[in-house]
Amino acid sequence: MNKLNGMIKYFLCVMIVSVMATNISHAQEKAPAPFGPVPTANQMRWQQMEYYAFVHFSLNTYTDQSWGFGNEDVNLFNPEKLDCRQWARICKEAGMKAIIITAKHHCGFCLWPSKYTEYSVKNAPWKNGKGDVVKEMADACKEYGLKLGIYLSPWDRNHPDYGKPEYITYFRNQLTELLTNYGEIFEIWFDGANGGTGYYGGANENRTIDRTTYYDWSNTYKMIRKLQPNIVIWNDGGDRADLRWVGTEGGAVGETNWSLLNATGDVPFNMLHYGVENGDSWVPGEVNTSIRPEWFYHPGEDARVKTLPQLMETYYNSIGRNGTLLLNFPIMPNGLIHPNDEKAALDLAAAVKKAFSVNLAAGKKAAASNTRGNAKQYSAAMVTDGNNESYWATDDDVTNASLTIDLGKPTSFNRFLVQEYIRLGQRVKAFTVEAFVDGSWKELAKATTIGYKRILRFPAVKATQVRFTVTGSKACPLISNIGIYNAPQILDAPSVIRNQQGEIIITPVDDESAVYYTTDGSVPTVNSKKYNGPVKTDGKVEITAIAYDAATGKSSPVSNEKFSISRKLWKVVGIEDEKATAVLDGNPATAWHQGKDKKVPVDLVIDLGRQEALIGFRYLPDQNIWNPAIISHYEFYVSNDNADWKLVSNGEFSNIKNNPLWQVKNFSAVSARYIKLRALQKADGNEETGYAEIDVITE
Repeated sequence: MNKLNGMIKYFLCVMIVSVMATNISHAQEKAPAPFGPVPTANQMRWQQMEYYAFVHFSLNTYTDQSWGFGNEDVNLFNPEKLDCRQWARICKEAGMKAIIITAKHHCGFCLWPSKYTEYSVKNAPWKNGKGDVVKEMADACKEYGLKLGIYLSPWDRNHPDYGKPEYITYFRNQLTELLTNYGEIFEIWFDGANGGTGYYGGANENRTIDRTTYYDWSNTYKMIRKLQPNIVIWNDGGDRADLRWVGTEGGAVGETNWSLLNATGDVPFNMLHYGVENGDSWVPGEVNTSIRPEWFYHPGEDARVKTLPQLMETYYNSIGRNGTLLLNFPIMPNGLIHPNDEKAALDLAAAVKKAFSVNLAAGKKAAASNTRGNAKQYSAAMVTDGNNESYWATDDDVTNASLTIDLGKPTSFNRFLVQEYIRLGQRVKAFTVEAFVDGSWKELAKATTIGYKRILRFPAVKATQVRFTVTGSKACPLISNIGIYNAPQILDAPSVIRNQQGEIIITPVDDESAVYYTTDGSVPTVNSKKYNGPVKTDGKVEITAIAYDAATGKSSPVSNEKFSISRKLWKVVGIEDEKATAVLDGNPATAWHQGKDKKVPVDLVIDLGRQEALIGFRYLPDQNIWNPAIISHYEFYVSNDNADWKLVSNGEFSNIKNNPLWQVKNFSAVSARYIKLRALQKADGNEETGYAEIDVITE
């Protein structure tokens, strides 16, 4: 009897354990719970768009300025060929999903006939004051199946009430016009430039505001969302918006990129660039950059449109790093996108299509080290099924796991794409990619965050299997898609600099390409001079150069650099620091900082060695994104004896903090031996003043 009772107890225990195991298995088969902040439906729709356009067009298009002051003549606005359908067609053909139009930039001029100001198209000669650019843009977007976004500058250098409480009513009235009269708006974009010098209805003064409180963003956001329930809000100041700036207009977000920030508190640069791993709010990054150096059209930039390699780099550093890409087209004074800009955008679209047209992992067998509850719906096969709504998942207690894809035969590839199922949160902190080559595993790459999409690049490898390993995750990883690609090589243009001794130095981006160049600005070919080392020059010279790969017969885009007088006689005056020569060495990567612990103004004086006929100067700020100490307001003087100085140029370097490119300022011709750049104000309030290069423009 005791033996029988023992057997019964044994079988009961087995049954209990079996039931418990079954329950655990069933529990693991349930969908994973969300982890941390997750995207809203609006943010999810926005993320899936990936790529869309900016168009910048205003009165300063006609004055060759970066920012309008607010007193530009309305009569300048008369684009005789304006065609928003051309803009929309180009964007559609370029693979973009939407267009954001600068309805009002800082100068205050409105591209729609706002009833709240006279400073708009209704008083311009274009279409006898009956035109509405925003409406034409909305109609063109609808025709081409694109979404419409609106840029409205909170800063208004024209309006007399800016800085006063009354302006907020004006600002919201204009927002209401734009968000009710032009159909559905997918994104509203507020620039972070707020306050400074302006016309302000004739006051011509400096006005400052507290951008965190002045606009009463909380109530402004409520109004926006009531008028446009499906909208996302971009703003880099005030209350936390739906989307964030990434801290630069250079076309890149951090290699580590969390789609998270904290709901309150200051947002320093590193948080904007990289996100916050344990942030309490979902605030993904939008990478905004222009197809040219600046945002508005400048004729001098027609030959400075970004090359295909540069645009591909932007693609990988934005969409390929869990961001979206907002690429700007500066509209010409005639109202059209320039042919060079159109070609560049279409070339990018073709290159992206070619690089990612064949997913070598599609439909291939995959096996994982762990599958959630051993359930088929969470198996490794979900990453190669072409469905972004299915995903491989592990058990809740498994945060390090691997997945292997069998390519079936030796296959060449150089790109790896991976996506998380972000509807349930961003989780992965680190991962590696390996290839099975000649019987052993070889590490190809390792990275940190994934998010919506991550693309890794590496030298081409031929392998039979690929292994993806999550080496760190905040919760069980959820991977919706893996892609393996063999992208064709795209040669980048070589860099061209001239050092202080006047030597031209041309550097290809790889060690295998040959370089050919000309010194008269003509287009180089393989029959031009071959670069074998520094080329001595003096005086004005225009260098063009290409990289050429003999194995493929492909050439890079053309580099083009114009140089004025040689700087071999130049000296920095009154400075004992030997590092100061960095401002004259011709290398944009080197920099020097002056005036630490000193208050502005700070002077940099240079002896040109002899009298020169000057018509302008150029300033390149420190290119390091950390503590660049950029000059925002300046005075420029000339002298023949370093004693009697003449002011020849003064003002601001518009938008230089966000877009720290070469700043070019022209002035009336003058003969001088000494030059002095005086820093009146820094873009970031820094006590130091940073310089990468200083140069002059001669007759």
